[in-house]
Amino acid sequence: MSTKYRRVLLKLSGESLMGNQGYGIDTERLGDYARQIAEIVNLGVEVAIVIGGGNIFRGLSGAAKGFNRVKGDQMGMLATVINSLALSSALEAIGQPARVFTAIDMFPIGEHYSNRLAIEAVERREVAIMAGGTGNPFFTTDTGSALRGIEVEADVMLKGTRVDGVYTADPEKDPTATKFDKITYDEVLSRGLRVMDITATALCKENHLPIVVFDMDTPGNLLKVIKGENIGTVVY
Repeated sequence: MSTKYRRVLLKLSGESLMGNQGYGIDTERLGDYARQIAEIVNLGVEVAIVIGGGNIFRGLSGAAKGFNRVKGDQMGMLATVINSLALSSALEAIGQPARVFTAIDMFPIGEHYSNRLAIEAVERREVAIMAGGTGNPFFTTDTGSALRGIEVEADVMLKGTRVDGVYTADPEKDPTATKFDKITYDEVLSRGLRVMDITATALCKENHLPIVVFDMDTPGNLLKVIKGENIGTVVY
């Protein structure tokens, strides 16, 4: 089967890992993600992954509750490491090799990230899971995804969310919101759409990394995106 992309950076939402639990990691959702990822690796796609940590701790909301912002963001980075370990375990359980890289040195929990090691891993058909954001406070995992996608020379960033694309407004709050099939980075920024934060969007724009926003929670959607089917929204 021919695929549209050779190497992808898949950004997964931490919140999505909760499933219907409200907190933590839903093992059914985790297993579902692992199967979808293994399916595209079996087609020859090279996969690098960044996961958020919002199902465990979010630095910004921690700061709003009185945590020091730097420490709050560091706690959020650790939450992404927990999620990354969980996903690597779920992948290995179904026979798909995976390696966890961390932005800050956390041996033996993960290997210290370098783009060269991550590229070598995906070329060997291992899934490279890159945890810890950028390793710096004040940067989101969206920005971490944009940075890692550029560093590992991905063809596209696939942003798997609960929503099936980019809308004129939040479809969960505004029933009149309409979906875009394609939209430019500039229009995303000028309309103030919450696809990703401004830093991440600007980084993708400057480095010509297209983004596909799609619903990852529907099994089979990741494969459809890889095959080039018209689902989700392309930001270019």
